[in-house]
Amino acid sequence: MNRSVSRVAVTKKQPNSRMCFVCGLGNPSGLKARFFELENKSIVALFDGQNHLQGYPGRLHGGMAAMILDETIGRASCIEYGETVWGVTIGLETRFRQPVPLDTEVMTVASIVKDGRRSFVGSGRILLPDGSVAVEAMGKYLRLPIEEIADFDVEHEQWHVSTLESDPTEIELPLAAE
Repeated sequence: MNRSVSRVAVTKKQPNSRMCFVCGLGNPSGLKARFFELENKSIVALFDGQNHLQGYPGRLHGGMAAMILDETIGRASCIEYGETVWGVTIGLETRFRQPVPLDTEVMTVASIVKDGRRSFVGSGRILLPDGSVAVEAMGKYLRLPIEEIADFDVEHEQWHVSTLESDPTEIELPLAAE
């Protein structure tokens, strides 16, 4: 299938933590998603859906799809406000269009579409390898400093960027996904 894509430069990799279900590198049950900020002010998450995350056989559970969208949209605030200001979910509306396969690298793309004084609205899409949209979401988030959300110990949580050889320097995005 021919698809129109644009190559967008990665400007920064975001940190992972120890036990977060979405990004925790020490969580044996988690997604271990990697998050990259792009020059077009969007954020991309890359992850492989493993069998223990399945809903129907061979398909990512819908709750897992909503979870990665929620995390990716919420992290979009870090592009403008840094890693100490996080998005806390107020509401998330999700639309499922196609199944998300397991054992395949999946890309989630998100960005802020409306930025207010204390909150923001973001949108995100899970894209399949052919560039088609599997799941999309729109969410509203309260923007808060991490110290108002949780007792967050950076060292204990191992909150840092873990560089991998496979980390991309640019991402191919379907033109409709930008």
